[in-house]
Amino acid sequence: MHDIRMIRETPEVFDAAMKMRKSDVSSVDVLAIDTARRAKIAAAEDAKAAQNAASKEVGAAKAKGDEAEFERLRALVGEKKAEVARLNDEAKLEDEKLATLLMSLPNIPFEDTPIGETEEDNVEINRWGTPRRFPFTPKEHFVLPGVVPGMDFETAAKLSGSRFVVLKGAVARLHRALAQFMLDTHVENGLTETWVPVLVNEAMMYGTGQLPKFGEDSYQTTDGQWLVPTSEVTLTNIVNGETVDEAKLPMRMCAHSQCFRSEAGSAGRDTSGMLRQHQFEKVEMVSITKPDDSRAELDRMTAAAESILENLLLPFRTVVLCTGDIGFGAQRTHDIEVWLPGQQAYREISSISVCGAFQARRMNARFKPAEGGKPEYVHTLNGSGLAVGRCLIAVLENGQQADGSVELPVALHPYLGGKTTLDPFGTLI
Repeated sequence: MHDIRMIRETPEVFDAAMKMRKSDVSSVDVLAIDTARRAKIAAAEDAKAAQNAASKEVGAAKAKGDEAEFERLRALVGEKKAEVARLNDEAKLEDEKLATLLMSLPNIPFEDTPIGETEEDNVEINRWGTPRRFPFTPKEHFVLPGVVPGMDFETAAKLSGSRFVVLKGAVARLHRALAQFMLDTHVENGLTETWVPVLVNEAMMYGTGQLPKFGEDSYQTTDGQWLVPTSEVTLTNIVNGETVDEAKLPMRMCAHSQCFRSEAGSAGRDTSGMLRQHQFEKVEMVSITKPDDSRAELDRMTAAAESILENLLLPFRTVVLCTGDIGFGAQRTHDIEVWLPGQQAYREISSISVCGAFQARRMNARFKPAEGGKPEYVHTLNGSGLAVGRCLIAVLENGQQADGSVELPVALHPYLGGKTTLDPFGTLI
């Protein structure tokens, strides 16, 4: 959520940012509500002062025996009391209107975020590894002979509908091994492993920006709870409503969880295989920092996610998203895209964003400076470290062999009981 004081003091900065983010809202719209709200508050304070003054005079008139003045003042007190209540109610409505508007507006990008319209305007900042030259035409993951026995879309469709999968046997074990490898790596990188719920109340979804704008992208239960689209929601909201000591920052956490997305608006995209699912697993990273540290933390988190792919020997590239492609709550985003031979393309496997105080204002999350002074808003960051299913796809496609088997990365061998290969029949050997 935006700082209204910033909009009052530098409306031109706000307007330029909203234009870059393709929002039709301007500072004029925001400040009109703010002005009306402040006018109602001032009028209520004036009416309250008049009410208090009249209340003091009521007793004096009574003592003097001036019945007419007593009745006039008593009536005036009643009128002012009603006026104060009315103006406070009107100010509250304006305040709610302002909060709703500010909640619906995207974050202001950093100055070094590339200006652009679409993903074509994103800027590559890193490339690692060289895509393997295959002596045959590489296949997509879901048709590899060794994978077919362990990746059942037909049964999943019977159970739940489209965009679900049942993983079995060696493929399920490989999927689990990847998640464990990611967690272990991130713990070594200084993140605290955390287990969190996947059901949250509505206030938590507002806190990280999934509501009100993106409600259709998530699943809501009949009792008003929400299934998280990412454990960013639960991890970040750990500091919701809290004022933490500066000494506790940065807070660096990671969690392996189920994630649920309706994929609204993605009809017809990536319908084959398990690239885009309604239910999937992800290892999420979240950092809570001081304002001065958040930009450097973005680079640290990016390196942590990249290290997973490097250890798995999977070629990737990292891009900075342009203003037309960046997420709602982000100031700057690094997308990591892994090479998928079956598609002959780089596909997103991680998105790491710094949100500044945008989420902290929504959550009222602050820290207490060590040297004293007023509490300040924390800065929040989040990123995939990584999407487990997409990493599984990348391992399978990059390691495929001509006979239908898959050679598995050395880093995973200890997690698979020393097994090194998925054979053409779906067995780990």
